Amino acid sequence: MAKNEHNIIGSNIRKIRERLKYTQDDLATYLSVPRPTISYIETGERECSFDHMERLSALFNMDLADLLEEDENTQTLNCVFAFRSSELTSTDLNSIADFQLVVKNYMKMKNLANG
Repeated sequence: MAKNEHNIIGSNIRKIRERLKYTQDDLATYLSVPRPTISYIETGERECSFDHMERLSALFNMDLADLLEEDENTQTLNCVFAFRSSELTSTDLNSIADFQLVVKNYMKMKNLANG
């Protein structure tokens, strides 16, 4: 991945994280990485692995491709549930991501059923 792609992905992760009121510590806990790793990813100094991008897209309730999108106006941000807590555990964050995937899959099935 080129340096510019690292910057785009990192910038998108930071913007979305801030919009959803997650901290770098929250993402670090969720991904089981040290907090500075999140900072390095957000500044484009470190590559975000595909696995981490998949997990973040689930937590953010968005398509993986949107993390790669340079123009944030074309990102298809979905309705996201806001969870307010001073300290979210890894289990909490995994539950949020799992729940959002269930809702996303339900909406896809509902759209298919309605033709």
